[in-house]
Amino acid sequence: MTGEAGAPARAASPGIPAQRRPPGLGAALGTALGRMVPAPTRRTVPLPVPTRRGVALTAGIAASALALGAGAYAVLKPSLDPDDYEGAGSGAVTVRIRPGATAGDIGETLAGSGVVASARSFVNAAETRAVAHRLRPGHYRLRTGMAAAAALDLLLAPASRVVRRVTVTEGMRVGEAFRRIAAQSGLPLRELRAVEPELVGLPPYARGIEGFLYPATYEVEPDAKAVDVLAAMVERYGAVARQLDLEARAARVHLTPLEAVTVASIAQAEGGRDADYPKIARVIYNRLRRGMPLQMDATVTYALGRRTLRVAGRDLRVRSPYNTYARAGLPPAPISNPGRKALRAALRPAKGDWYWFVTTDPAHRITKFTDKESEFVRYREELHQNLGTN
Repeated sequence: MTGEAGAPARAASPGIPAQRRPPGLGAALGTALGRMVPAPTRRTVPLPVPTRRGVALTAGIAASALALGAGAYAVLKPSLDPDDYEGAGSGAVTVRIRPGATAGDIGETLAGSGVVASARSFVNAAETRAVAHRLRPGHYRLRTGMAAAAALDLLLAPASRVVRRVTVTEGMRVGEAFRRIAAQSGLPLRELRAVEPELVGLPPYARGIEGFLYPATYEVEPDAKAVDVLAAMVERYGAVARQLDLEARAARVHLTPLEAVTVASIAQAEGGRDADYPKIARVIYNRLRRGMPLQMDATVTYALGRRTLRVAGRDLRVRSPYNTYARAGLPPAPISNPGRKALRAALRPAKGDWYWFVTTDPAHRITKFTDKESEFVRYREELHQNLGTN
């Protein structure tokens, strides 16, 4: 027998008609499964096959990225990996660092002189060590072909600086100061003597350079001029004078600023110890107040152009406005270059009734003060004994 659509007919169970037979287990299970929602199936979505245009666009983007990266590296390389030498270099070169120069300016100077390979390598070294603020102007002795870090080390080392130091001591006269400056700085003496006083910034009350070359130690650069050195010394005097309020305090002791500096110069030249300066200033003021000649040996030896403790009778007759034995009042200008202590003493004299003083023992700088002429005479004899002039 055949079923519908040619399917083979199933055999009927005996005694049960085929059309009334209950469905079998397989049929029931199939019906139940047919009523359930089927689970979603996993589908594979094929990737699109790139066209020629897509391939070209992707390649173009990649090439652009590579080009951009290469360009950025080319731009940033001098900063990220600047050229730099290795080692301590060789030879010798003197480089000048100008005032106000930044680390970048210094790097350019070093690179231009062949000291370092690139300015950036020096800047990086200075920034890494955070020492840019310690770099100072001046002339420095370096080497060519140095690693940036090595060049930085030398710029921070005081021994690398090319400079001469000049020391002018308290009480030096202008001529003596000039000879000292020439000897220690290498500047020609004739150039120092030829400097015009109006070019060094003297205060308006000064009558010349004497008294205003402030005694101190100065650093003289290799390219310094004579006028630069003298101007620096006068500038230093001005700074000290402002600190001491010299002009106002001079008025309090009834002196002009020039007279105050002149008193300080005499005290500096006559004094033996720091404590003597205010007393000598008091002697000067006491004698001026009474109209007495100052009779200071230091003014006489200045007029004579000599340095000596032995002043003879004939010396006291020298014709000069600086001879305070022959002329009343103060000399017309300072007789030496006083330091701070002598300047302060002129502005703040000691209290006392002294009219005379004698440095009785120059070797030990012992000075005695008195208000009695008889004691003064005795002190002079003591001085002569110590000098061996009796």
